[in-house]
Amino acid sequence: MATALYDRDILRLAASIPHYGRLKAAQASVEKRSPVCGSRIVVDVALDEEGRVKALGQEVKACALGQASASLMGAHAVGRDKVELAAARDALAAFFAGERDDAGDWPGLDLLERARPFPARHKSILLPFEAAAEAAAMAKA
Repeated sequence: MATALYDRDILRLAASIPHYGRLKAAQASVEKRSPVCGSRIVVDVALDEEGRVKALGQEVKACALGQASASLMGAHAVGRDKVELAAARDALAAFFAGERDDAGDWPGLDLLERARPFPARHKSILLPFEAAAEAAAMAKA
């Protein structure tokens, strides 16, 4: 029996995106879009003196999977540095590309593994992690 792409857990995550809204004092902002599905996300970050995310804002217009991914990213990004954010992005991208067997150790990503057989959904899922990693790399602590 096939696993449903959208289930209660995905929909619950999609409906509860943490750090929703733009930051007024962002050190860096990155907008990402998926040309395939039209998903769009803007991530704003502010870093502390040690280069860790101290504040995060995100504006998300995406499918339920993209929203769920933004929820997972947002729930665990504060306190992370640019290396950790890039590692999460790279692991998730490698998983969807078939280059690794798991989505990495970012909490909750196992819920998004059901989308692996649906390549048209991958970009929307990757957007929050791409934007967060890029914003953290651009920000000055």
